[in-house]
Amino acid sequence: MTTQLTAPEKRPVATATATPAPGPARPGGPRGHRPWTPWLYLLPALVVLGGLLVYPVYQLGLISFLEYTQAQVSGGEPTSFKGFDNYTALFSDPQFRQVLLATVLFAAACVVSTLAVGCALAVLLTRVRALPRLVLMVAALGAWATPAITGSTVWVFLFDPDFGPVNRLLGLGDFSWTYGRYSAFALVLLEVVWCSFPFVMVTVYAGIRAIPGEVLEAAALDGASQWRIWRSVMAPVLRPILVVVTIQSIIWDFKLFTQIYVMTNGGGIAGQNLVLNVYAYQKAFASSQYSLGSAIGVVMLLLLLAVTLLHLRLLRRQGEEL
Repeated sequence: MTTQLTAPEKRPVATATATPAPGPARPGGPRGHRPWTPWLYLLPALVVLGGLLVYPVYQLGLISFLEYTQAQVSGGEPTSFKGFDNYTALFSDPQFRQVLLATVLFAAACVVSTLAVGCALAVLLTRVRALPRLVLMVAALGAWATPAITGSTVWVFLFDPDFGPVNRLLGLGDFSWTYGRYSAFALVLLEVVWCSFPFVMVTVYAGIRAIPGEVLEAAALDGASQWRIWRSVMAPVLRPILVVVTIQSIIWDFKLFTQIYVMTNGGGIAGQNLVLNVYAYQKAFASSQYSLGSAIGVVMLLLLLAVTLLHLRLLRRQGEEL
């Protein structure tokens, strides 16, 4: 019996492919782009914004530190530097303090009312069928797209004591809404809410639609009312959206001009319905005190800049959380 020996089978030897070591990164990034390349694309927009925004703001601040009235504009008297005298005179003026307080309170009332109406209608949109929802959305977007001066003129006609249909329907006779201070502010508030609530409604409605239906259904099965569902379930989830909408509404309502100027005929009787924007317009153009009007504009700019910075900070925080 012979034993036959066979040579062991040769297996293919895996040859390691040498991977080249990564070379030094190119200074312009993986595709050779320079760090300043995005700025080249932004340069045209920056030039336009610089001409339309930076230069007017610079002129506004410069005039607020000068003695600049009709005499200086016409060349009858030289322009002189006054420093902070215009701001001192402005803050020592009791009318300015009254107008500033009225602006803050009126803007707060507009913001609260707009948010209440917009959020209520956003919840209503989730409860109605497709056709009523479409009609409400179209009507709201129509109010949103209406120019401010057009909407203000229509509202003045609707509440006109002689020809308006609202007084007839309410049985108010020849009651003038623009005569009293608070009734005029209330009339302007209604118009501001009418043209502002669609933004809140659409934004909050989109946020509600993003909430899982199982969460709302579980809350309803637990016996929670609609108000409790909104307060305990929807509002915490929609908090980032509500914060952004609130800050944007504050910015819009604080710099209100068209509605007050059109509906109260330039600020009401004896200036009882003045807000800061209309007050600055009257100081600069009606009284030819351009330096004081510019100082009011700078004060408004600083206040709105503070709100805008808060807005950007909240947006950044929201982006980091997402």
